[in-house]
Amino acid sequence: MPLSRRSFLLGMTLGLSAPCWTPRLARAAADGPAPFQPTWDSLRGYAAPAWFRDAKFGIWAHWTAQCVPEQGDWYARNMYLQGEPQYEYHCRTYGHPSQFGFMELDHRWKAEHWDPDALMRLYKAAGAKYFVALANHHDNFDNYDSSHHAWNSVKVGPRKDIVGGWARAAREQGLRFGVSNHSAHAWHWFQTAYGYDGEGPRAGQRYDAARLAKADGRGTWWEGLDPQELYTGPNIVIPDGIRGAAAVRQWHEQHDRPWNENPPPQNPRFVRQWFLRCKELLDKYRPDLLYFDDTGLPLGQAGLDIAAYYYNANRQWHDGRLEAVLNAKGLTPGQVPAMVEDIERGVSDAIRPLPWQTDTCIGDWHYSRRLFEQHGYKSAATVIARLCDIVSKNGNLLLSIPLRGDGTIDADERDVLEQLAAWMKVNGEAIFGTRPWRTFGEGPTKVAAGMFAEDKAGAFTGDDIRYTVKGDVLFAITLGRPSSPQLVLKSLGSAMPGSVERVELLGMQAPLRFKRDTQGLRLELPERLPGASSVAFRIMGRGLGVAG
Repeated sequence: MPLSRRSFLLGMTLGLSAPCWTPRLARAAADGPAPFQPTWDSLRGYAAPAWFRDAKFGIWAHWTAQCVPEQGDWYARNMYLQGEPQYEYHCRTYGHPSQFGFMELDHRWKAEHWDPDALMRLYKAAGAKYFVALANHHDNFDNYDSSHHAWNSVKVGPRKDIVGGWARAAREQGLRFGVSNHSAHAWHWFQTAYGYDGEGPRAGQRYDAARLAKADGRGTWWEGLDPQELYTGPNIVIPDGIRGAAAVRQWHEQHDRPWNENPPPQNPRFVRQWFLRCKELLDKYRPDLLYFDDTGLPLGQAGLDIAAYYYNANRQWHDGRLEAVLNAKGLTPGQVPAMVEDIERGVSDAIRPLPWQTDTCIGDWHYSRRLFEQHGYKSAATVIARLCDIVSKNGNLLLSIPLRGDGTIDADERDVLEQLAAWMKVNGEAIFGTRPWRTFGEGPTKVAAGMFAEDKAGAFTGDDIRYTVKGDVLFAITLGRPSSPQLVLKSLGSAMPGSVERVELLGMQAPLRFKRDTQGLRLELPERLPGASSVAFRIMGRGLGVAG
C-alpha cells in the first residue's frame, strides 16, 4: 500500500471525534459514595467472595470466529503471517488475505447449532460451579450486544447475543456467571493484518486491513461498517521493503507481538472505546467474574478505572456485599491482594495464602480439528488430578472446552465431560466447599510452578496424595489409581496432632481398616475401587480437620 494511503487511514483512525482518555474521565469512573477508587492502594482492600472459594471448578467457552477454520489458536493473527501453517491453510481454503481477510470469517461465523441450555446442563453435571463466556478476544470482535462497537455478534456473523445467551443459561442452572475480556491487546496483536507477504507472487502487496475503509463496503454485506474499527487502525505498521517470509515474521515478532499493557501512544480513541465497551459489558450482564487476559491491569489508568467501577457496581448489585472476582495474570506482590491472580496453563508448588486460579484448556484455546482427529485432548483423569492438586493449594480450576464454529462440541469433549460428571458424583464432596489443610500433600511427582508450566512435571501417580478439609472432616485424594492394596498417607503419621477414628472410601459404604504409626496412616484398600482414576478418602477423628 502506498505511503499516502497508509497516512490517510492513520489520520482517519486518530481523527475520529471521541475524546481521548483523561484524568477527568478516570475520576468519573469512581464518582459517588463507593469505597473503591481507581488506584492500587484502594483496590488492595479487596477480598475474594466465599462463593468463589467454595466453587473450585469452572468451565469456559473460549469461542469466537477463530473457531470457524478449526485450525487452533491465534488464527486471526497467524493467517497474516506467511509461512505459518494457518496462513497456508487460509490461502488454500479461503484465498489470499489481501482479498479475504479475517473480517470475512466474522461474517461466516453463524453459531447455527449452538444450544447453550444443553451445553450448560453438561457443564453443571461435570461439576462446574461457575461458567465463563468469552466476551471478546484479541480479534477485537464483541460477542454481545455492544452499543460502542459495531463489530459485534448481534450485527455480524451469528446475529445473536452470545454473552446474553450464555448468561441466561448459566443462571438458570444455578451457576455463577463470568466473562473474559481480551481485547486490550487488539491494538498491537492484530497489526499483522496491515502487513504483506515477504516473498512469492504477491510480495509487498498489503493485506485487507491496509486497503479497506468504510466507504469500500457500499453494496457489500458489511455496508455501514468500518474495517478500521475492527482492525484497530495502523498502530504499528511494518514498513515497505522487507523481503523474505522469515524476515517479515521476525519483524512482527519484535514489534507487535510483545505483550504490551500500555495504551497505544498514537490511538487514544482505542482506550476510550475499550473502557466504554467493558463498562457496558458489566452493566448489561452483571457478571460475577471478570477475567482480563493481561499482566496486571490493561491500558494504564483505564484498567484501574474499570476495576474500581466493577467492584463498586458489584456491591450495588448485591446490597453492599462484594461478590465480584477479577482475574489478571503475572501480578506483583503489591498487586496480588487487589484481585484473584490467574496462572495460565500453570500451577503453584505451595499453598497460597490468598485464593487463586489456574486457567487451562483440554486442547488449543480455539478449536483444533487436528487435535480431535488425533485424540489429543487432556484426558479426564489428567483434568481430575490437576483439579485436586490446585484445590489442595487454595486454588480454582477454570477449564476451557473448545466449541466448533457452529456452536457444538465433539465426541471426545463430550466423553471428557461425562467422565468428569461420573467422578464428581462420587468424589465432589472432597472438592467443593473445602479449604487447604496443614499441608497440600505428598508424593514423588514434583510440580513446576508458574505460567505455562503445567506439562513440565511428569504425570501424577497413585502415590501422589492431596489433602483438603471441610469442617471437622479431612479428605485425602490420590492423583492416580493406587497400585497396591495398601496405601500409606505419610502426612498422617502418629506425630501429627489429632486422632483418626474412622476412614471411608468415597463411593463405598463400609469403613476401611487402617493402622497409624510413625510412618503414616496405613489404609487397607478393597479389591475393587470406585471409578477409573483418582479416589478420595473421608478421614474422621478429633483435631484433624484444621485448615492450614
